Amino acid sequence: MRRFTDRVAVVTGAASGIGRAVAEALAAKGCHLALADIDEVGLSETARSVETHGRRATTHRVDVSDRAQMESFAAAVEVAHGRVDVLVNNAGVTVAATFEDQSLDDFAWVVGINLWGVVHGCKLFLPLLLRSDDAYVVNLSSMFGLLGMPRQTSYCATKFAVRGFSESLAIELAGTPVRVLSVHPGGVRTNIAKAARYGGVEPDQARERTIRFFERRTMLPAEAAARIVDAMARNAERLLITPEAHVADVLKRIYPTVPSRFIAWVHRKLI
Repeated sequence: MRRFTDRVAVVTGAASGIGRAVAEALAAKGCHLALADIDEVGLSETARSVETHGRRATTHRVDVSDRAQMESFAAAVEVAHGRVDVLVNNAGVTVAATFEDQSLDDFAWVVGINLWGVVHGCKLFLPLLLRSDDAYVVNLSSMFGLLGMPRQTSYCATKFAVRGFSESLAIELAGTPVRVLSVHPGGVRTNIAKAARYGGVEPDQARERTIRFFERRTMLPAEAAARIVDAMARNAERLLITPEAHVADVLKRIYPTVPSRFIAWVHRKLI
């Protein structure tokens, strides 16, 4: 993007984590924000942070998996802001369980938010984005959109889908003012581990271990957000965040089956 000042950015999953950090980073660059999440308290906190930069923020309680709510959200943003220049489809959830232990309702929950949330956002905001002279769609995939991981079948399914969807959409929009950025973070210190659903043996212990990992050994959301905004300024279409995402990408390109075999070996040792 040539400039961010006085642009309008829509961010889903904006109550915490990467969503909040991206909203703050865009506000610091001069954007006004339309913030969406189901966590109204967190949304208010993000809005207050945005406003410290002298930018306007509107908050919208939205379940991104719900088509009607997303239709209303897009209409409300058009009324409140009159334009959209940036769309950040960030909202995401996961289920930490084997496919055998996951219920179909859990799988549908992940697909609804992680995939349909992106599809709804792109479909319903694209008419507004196309009115801009310089616009961006930022879709959050994952390192798990590059390689499959055990106990993450639903999450990997959606993040692989977001990656492919983003690549296809970018090609379709070539020659328009709208660019598409597919983002692949590794470990970032968000609330996804706390909000996740856990299954299998000893789910409470699995939750505690995962939360401790995310609190101690992952990148801060602000650093991830800075890289995302920098990628937009460079007109990038693909962004890998964290060293493990870069390693996964290289290994899958050079040795397509080796990472999966190694992960399977480790998984067998741990169960």
